[in-house]
Amino acid sequence: MDFELIIAYLQKVFSFDENSPLLFTQMQFWVFFCIVFAGFAFIGRRTLMRNAYLMAVSLLFYYKTSGLFVGLLLLVTCSDFLIAQRIYATTRQWKKRLWLTLSVTLDIGILCYFKYSYFFADIAGQIFGIHIQVTNIAAEWFNAAAGSPVFSVDRIILPVGISFYTFQVISYTADVYRGLIRPVRNILDFGFYVSFFPQLVAGPIVKASDFIPQLYRRYFLSRRMFGMAIFMILGGLAKKIILSDYLALNFVDRVFANPLLFTGFENTMALFLYSLQVYADFSGYTDIAIGLSLLMGFHLPRNFNSPYKAENCSNFWKRWHISLSRWLQTYLYIPLGGNRNITFGTYLWIAVLTLAGLILSGSIWVALATLLLALSVILTAWRCPERRRKIYANLNSMVTMLLGGLWHGASMNFLIWGGLNGIGMIVYKFWRDASPLHRALFTTAAALACWLLVILWPAPLWRIFLCFTGFIAISAWVKMFIPYTKAWSILVTFTFISFTRLFFRSGSNLDPASANRQAWQTASEMVTRIGSRWSGNEWAIISTYRSVFLIFLLGMIIHWLPEDWKRRYRLAFASLPLPVMSIVCILAVFVIYQFVSAEMQPFIYFQF
Repeated sequence: MDFELIIAYLQKVFSFDENSPLLFTQMQFWVFFCIVFAGFAFIGRRTLMRNAYLMAVSLLFYYKTSGLFVGLLLLVTCSDFLIAQRIYATTRQWKKRLWLTLSVTLDIGILCYFKYSYFFADIAGQIFGIHIQVTNIAAEWFNAAAGSPVFSVDRIILPVGISFYTFQVISYTADVYRGLIRPVRNILDFGFYVSFFPQLVAGPIVKASDFIPQLYRRYFLSRRMFGMAIFMILGGLAKKIILSDYLALNFVDRVFANPLLFTGFENTMALFLYSLQVYADFSGYTDIAIGLSLLMGFHLPRNFNSPYKAENCSNFWKRWHISLSRWLQTYLYIPLGGNRNITFGTYLWIAVLTLAGLILSGSIWVALATLLLALSVILTAWRCPERRRKIYANLNSMVTMLLGGLWHGASMNFLIWGGLNGIGMIVYKFWRDASPLHRALFTTAAALACWLLVILWPAPLWRIFLCFTGFIAISAWVKMFIPYTKAWSILVTFTFISFTRLFFRSGSNLDPASANRQAWQTASEMVTRIGSRWSGNEWAIISTYRSVFLIFLLGMIIHWLPEDWKRRYRLAFASLPLPVMSIVCILAVFVIYQFVSAEMQPFIYFQF
């Protein structure tokens, strides 16, 4: 009887259940990984067998996560494998470019179909004044081939991790085109690179030139590497379950679900807590992925570097989601012209994004203002050669950040979020070059302008702007007398990043068919509450949610610890004798799972 129960449990572990995807925080995953690692131990030193085996279990993992969408992953794998072979074999440059264009068109076309169909239908519907019903064409084709209605045609479902593995295969064909790597000769090796399960569904995005050479290295795991891998896994679980899930379930999700039921203070705190939640969630996943990969002898790139220690927006994006930032810089920002020039692509994307802003905002004045601003910047660059490179760099940075925002989701909120981060980076560049006196005078003038707007037009948004510009003005005057104020700069940057997350969070976890309307409503309600008069009972609110705020404070203190301290306690753990390490692991798992909720929370970046 016990044997039958074990068999039934293993069938559950290895079969697909759409209501129970395989998550790193589930016991089922760790049963799955132990079985996979046991098999890996027998063949780990035979590279071809190892790669084929890990590709097979990775496809099984993705099947457990996304069901029949594993076929889509195989399609992308086969197409890019074959096209990269053609790029390498072709001697004429125009043919290489043609094959690369075909590869990118196929990959981006598939991504756009599954991720942006509702977005494009919304735009087209507003242009032509008609309602466009989105139909799952792929499901219709499969149903026709099967001769029965196997799949629903009424809704397009976003496959888990499609944005990540799409960017990964694009980096492969692009690197082959640029001559940085040779194409992989064995499709099993390439399939393993694309589908490696620890980082498949939420990154980090691994460049082909970084990972493919590891396919042919013999397996090696030192004693210290083993200890570091275990530390990364335990740390990732603690971030996800103790920090992210606890903050979400006990505060953040409640406020975002209905902002009008909560005070302005609670709405403001929800933004700050969400900043820690999304960091703990995403970096927790990355830490587990890096640890699992290290156990199998593979090194994944670092994806986070204490981002809330950043002193400005530009530095923040060198610390946050590093693999995406580098991908956008390599494959988008530099091809647009980088800091040297602007290309046809820059003009094209300015026009497209302006049109999208016009349609989604419903205001021709917003689109005209955006277009006039872009044209005036380009005209200034043309008339002022000495400023041209800086202006071009800022234009390309802005386009890159807007498209980076759109990568996260198909709604106006993600465009706004990307645009705000782009503005933050550009403003910092001017701030960096200005004198301390000019900084103080300019920000003071901006604060006074917001104060006049509050008097003449007392809208909540202007009150928020007044508070933030006043905050910046005070910091500018402080810096005139205390030149080195690193903590203050970190606080200003963290505040700005947290408020941009208003648009990020309100656009997340939504049905694509209604994402724009719902996201904008949530953001508007939160702005209204934050910009209205607060109740004055803030201390009572903190007392009511004291465990939530204590967890938040603890998480931020750990995050702000000096990097040298963190390196020391990681190495100390990795150097522990195995019996002691085992005891510490048991205690850590016991503490972590005291925070487990009744319903497992999926990782936030699964939706992207």
